[in-house]
Amino acid sequence: MKKKEFIAQDLLSKIYQRNAMPADQQLKKLPPERQLAQEYAASRFTVRKALEKLADIGVVRIVQGSGIFINPGIGNNPLVYNSITEKKFAQISFRMLNLHKRRPDKEEQQIFGLTSDDFIWAFCRLRVIDQRPVQIEQAIMPFRDFPDLNQKVIEGSIQQYVLSKGYRISHSLTHYDAVNVNKAQSELLGCKKGIAAMHILNRGILQDGRVYACSDIIDIDYSCTYVIPFNQDNLTFRQT
Repeated sequence: MKKKEFIAQDLLSKIYQRNAMPADQQLKKLPPERQLAQEYAASRFTVRKALEKLADIGVVRIVQGSGIFINPGIGNNPLVYNSITEKKFAQISFRMLNLHKRRPDKEEQQIFGLTSDDFIWAFCRLRVIDQRPVQIEQAIMPFRDFPDLNQKVIEGSIQQYVLSKGYRISHSLTHYDAVNVNKAQSELLGCKKGIAAMHILNRGILQDGRVYACSDIIDIDYSCTYVIPFNQDNLTFRQT
């Protein structure tokens, strides 16, 4: 792990460690950059890059001349960041490969609560970060809720589009598998066949319980950091 990554991870750990304490003992502010450089035996440049990462993912805010303040409520979401959410939207672009409207199969009917007479949108797009293709995403969405889905929407943020329609997003259900890139995928991503990748299955869920999108993603540059609460019930169950 690079030094700046270690510093960012260690500071995250310390923030969450203190976040578990009573409110009056929680960490509100990080030490100054110069002090952190001494503590980690690193250059101020390296420390600054680590702090910029924490700022980019919304953990801290850096106020020039005042200090490095920890944003309140950061412990409310178990996902701290992943290789997508740590990027600014200006660094990310999408290229639609195809879009079509069709009848849902049995599994798709189950996912969205549809009948065989309904329609879904099915599309495929490339996610490009810093001019490098890193993801192939195949996704489906119910036509009844999003009749005006089009290329412009697909080459932007699906979540922003869903919110713009007046829906309220609740959460995502995500599954991960380690895989190897096949020949067709390697050609789209411009990488070697057989390299390691993450296979991500994701369902986006609205506050009324409906699924608004289901995605099947291959990512060749995926990493994530979670904070997972201790689950005593699960530990007990596994021991029986």
